[in-house]
Amino acid sequence: MTTDREGIVTLVNGPVVKAKNMSFFKVREMVTIGEKRLIGEIISLEKDEATIQVYEETEGLKAGEKINSTGMPLSVKLGPGLIGNMFDGIQRPLKTIESISPNFIPEGIGLLSIDEEKKWDVKMLVKEGDYLKQGQVFAEVPETLVITHKIMVPPNISGKVISAKENGSYSIRECLIVLEDDDGKIHELTMVQEWPVRTPRPSARRIPIKQLLRTGQRVLDIFFPIAKGGTAAVPGGFGTGKTVTQHQLAKWSDADIIVYIGCGERGNEMTAVLEEFPELIDPRTGKPIMERTILIANTSNMPVAAREASIYTGITMAEYYRDMGYDVAIMADSTSRWAEALREIAGRLEEMPAEEGYPAYLPSRLAEFYERAGMVETFNGEEASVTIIGAVSPPGGDFSEPVTENTKRFVNAFLALDKKLAYARHYPAINYLTSYSGYIKMLEEWYRENVGEDIIELRAKMLKILQEENKLMEIVQLVGEDVLPDDQRLILEIAKVLKKGFLQQNALHPEDTYVELAKQYKMIKTINHLYDRAYKCVKSGIPISQIRKERLFDEVIKIKYSVPNDQIDLIDDVIEKIDQYYEQLESKYKD
Repeated sequence: MTTDREGIVTLVNGPVVKAKNMSFFKVREMVTIGEKRLIGEIISLEKDEATIQVYEETEGLKAGEKINSTGMPLSVKLGPGLIGNMFDGIQRPLKTIESISPNFIPEGIGLLSIDEEKKWDVKMLVKEGDYLKQGQVFAEVPETLVITHKIMVPPNISGKVISAKENGSYSIRECLIVLEDDDGKIHELTMVQEWPVRTPRPSARRIPIKQLLRTGQRVLDIFFPIAKGGTAAVPGGFGTGKTVTQHQLAKWSDADIIVYIGCGERGNEMTAVLEEFPELIDPRTGKPIMERTILIANTSNMPVAAREASIYTGITMAEYYRDMGYDVAIMADSTSRWAEALREIAGRLEEMPAEEGYPAYLPSRLAEFYERAGMVETFNGEEASVTIIGAVSPPGGDFSEPVTENTKRFVNAFLALDKKLAYARHYPAINYLTSYSGYIKMLEEWYRENVGEDIIELRAKMLKILQEENKLMEIVQLVGEDVLPDDQRLILEIAKVLKKGFLQQNALHPEDTYVELAKQYKMIKTINHLYDRAYKCVKSGIPISQIRKERLFDEVIKIKYSVPNDQIDLIDDVIEKIDQYYEQLESKYKD
């Protein structure tokens, strides 16, 4: 709804516009600017002078042009048609824009969003006379082959149904039910809701985290887990595999819906995502992965203000599907580019810069974003979650820079990508010495019930071996391995098996790209069994040259390729070979 209020442009400075005659406007209000009706948002207001951040190119905009209000804050339309679609940072559909302008996003195309003409098959779940509360589902739409879209009563609205449509085909703007609230006010409800992107959607209550987000990636599921409703950062320099890691998580994690936000990445990298994702088959359903994915693409050459808005657009969509009872995972690639957009806008506003030129409010903006993750009880009484996994791109891989340091304060899992591991072709290149997860304690009971009684102890033991190996390698590099006692040389060998056979994972191998938890548990048990049997032999005085049987160690490493997920009993054969070999060895030296 447009009002009669009009402001006047006084100055254009890139994505920032100064205006006067703005006393009737409000901060965070969305406006249209100039003859092309560019979309912008008021970010500061002093008496009748305003500062507006513009989400489109401002080239050609000049002083004296008119500014009109839309009567609402920057909002997104939420309804059927989101999943499988590709949007820019302010929810304009890229496929539709391509049909209008094949090569570039033209200015002034307005707030296009989800298709308002398309008819959807609606199954009504309520009838006249029913009393509905906020968040209650009153209709269902098969949005894709795998996702049923639940049409809900918007937050803060409740009342008695005084009329309801029959089952049938309707567009998203057609009225489906009419509610009369307790004050006698009438509400006509359609399939679409509009929600301001910077305001978190409400829920009945937040609940403690208690489930693992299964990813099929061994280094994550066992060593550095991400919880459903949790937060994780994936920092790493150029070429360390941030995007590949997020692709794996998007493809294999057991979230119901994926929201992938390409936030300021290079155009060619985002193009690869837009081309590859529609072709990927979802291993969970056998259908295209886009049947449960929303893509938001705001590349580095798109307007910087829209890049700043893109993560809020994505998180609002995620919260909307969470309210239906779905588990949603957000991949933000990358929050460093988003922070750079904040820095550029702050510079245009002539704000006092803080560390490395970033605005002083960078930590609070990061906190606002990550705190919108969580597991909640919806107004329907269901448990649902939003998990946020944000990539961070520190210049030169320097983790002491402000975005990485501040992100570390607000996330519970820190998956540090290592340049040396990446150059050694060890993927995922997650450094097992500097990464951590705060979810181990929270998920301890879940692990014992769903994976194995001793899995937490096994994880701790394997991490200790890796830490010991790191210390010993410093000695080895100085004086060589031969000076070490046999028990320490054994640690080097087992650490090698652990790194090659467990932590390293091949995303292109059909058996290794995704690994069930049952197989992961049995693999780590086998490595532990190998260590225990070999250590017993060392303590019996058997030389390490005999204990370290190359073929046997290789067989343990190759379990990841040789044993399918549905035939993990084959691992018992490897355990049997370990026992046979060391029993023969012990017998030989005993005699």
